[in-house]
Amino acid sequence: MEVQLSGDYFLLRPFHDDDVSSLYEAVRESLAEVSPWLSWCHQDYSIDESRQFISSRAQAADSGEWYSFGIFEKDTGTFVGGVGLNFINRVHQLGNLGYWVRTTAAGRGIATQAARLMARFAFEQVGLHRVEIVAAVPNIASQRVAEKTGALREGVLRNRLLIRGVSHDAVMFSLIPKDL
Repeated sequence: MEVQLSGDYFLLRPFHDDDVSSLYEAVRESLAEVSPWLSWCHQDYSIDESRQFISSRAQAADSGEWYSFGIFEKDTGTFVGGVGLNFINRVHQLGNLGYWVRTTAAGRGIATQAARLMARFAFEQVGLHRVEIVAAVPNIASQRVAEKTGALREGVLRNRLLIRGVSHDAVMFSLIPKDL
């Protein structure tokens, strides 16, 4: 599936094999900011993990279980982060929306625009009726992105996230088609 979604200064597209090095470099650059919240982002993160992740994305999208897009600057093609839909529940037509932006690209509104584009993709292309954003209570940056997308803060869910074997309370946000 080769979909491309366009924001003001960036585009979202599925990962390609030649994105391995860019993904790896962005993850390594962003360990301090991203690793507390995303288990896959850890101190020993390797280029092989980037390769394995990217090589598994097409099959995950084809099966309709997980959609992963890289975020790239339009002008330079620089990889600045990732956004995706996962934990898709077809019975209730809902899914989880996740995002991260490399440290050097943070604070420019990229995550907010990417999340809104991905939510629109979820509603218009995937057929979902609800998109959820779940952020650990101390992850204020991710909560701010969710708020800026227009997502509704629904409450705090106890022990909702498991990060490196430790349970964390999390804030649940949701978007429905009329929110966009």
